[in-house]
Amino acid sequence: MPFTKNRKASGYVKRTWMLYAMLLLPAAWFLVFRYTPMLYLWMAFSDFNVFRTDGLFGAGGLFSNPWVGFDHFRTAFNQHDFWPAFRNTLMLNVLDLVFGFPAPIILAILLSELKFKLFKKFTQTVLYMPHFLARVVVSGLVVQRFATNMGLINDRIIAPLGFDRIPFMTEILMWIIFMWVMMGIWKSVGWSTIIYLASIAGINQELYEAAEVDGANRFRRIIHVTLPGMLPTIIILLILNIGGMIGIEFDRPFLLANASVREVADVLSVYVFRRGILTFQYSLATAVSIFQSSINIVLLVSANLLARRTGQRGLW
Repeated sequence: MPFTKNRKASGYVKRTWMLYAMLLLPAAWFLVFRYTPMLYLWMAFSDFNVFRTDGLFGAGGLFSNPWVGFDHFRTAFNQHDFWPAFRNTLMLNVLDLVFGFPAPIILAILLSELKFKLFKKFTQTVLYMPHFLARVVVSGLVVQRFATNMGLINDRIIAPLGFDRIPFMTEILMWIIFMWVMMGIWKSVGWSTIIYLASIAGINQELYEAAEVDGANRFRRIIHVTLPGMLPTIIILLILNIGGMIGIEFDRPFLLANASVREVADVLSVYVFRRGILTFQYSLATAVSIFQSSINIVLLVSANLLARRTGQRGLW
């Protein structure tokens, strides 16, 4: 019996060794760039000073810095600009979830209903392109088009028609609507649509044929066949989005913000950069990052539990 098991194991290794070899590179990437930096989470609980570091364990090293417990967390929570940054992070992420999350679902359904394949492929390509543009490039395009004094829309369209210039980038409500919500949708909607189109492609076509035989029009087929078929994918992506509600990318608010809208554009990632990186308070920055990650984990687990309680498949 052991001999038979060894032969089966040997045959399995011979058949699949290339797959495991392909996993070595991504596994090494995760080990170096994801797990190794976790050693430095210790900084949040110690008085870390980058200028006196001498290796990890040597004199002045990372693990020999004075232990301060949760002092850096208390310092962050007591600073006047921490909680406004927390509020802005949550608010902007909620807006992205409310307006940005349904957009690719609707777009995927519309594209799936197109019968002219050439137009469908052209539309998909155009919608995907913004995803590959760097945030710096997108920010430059936004400024050139939406600036109050030198922007293309105000200078070439609104002002020549005799209307007052619209402060897209300096008025808070305008900045939230156009700079954050609409630009966010424009950049990400095409790429997210790919996932939903794949889920639509996996729906059994016989269900559409049966619905059509029963007299269901196109709208009814979308409601009773397409959306239920997309629901598992929607639930999983919704859980992942909820799990990142307190985390927010740095470059998007940093590049699009200005002094006029700092009241709503100052988020936790910018706070960490300003308080932690520019002033060399790495322990403070690490503490805030741990705080964000902890809340995100709680939200992720809660959203997954709620999905399971309602009869849907969760992440686990």
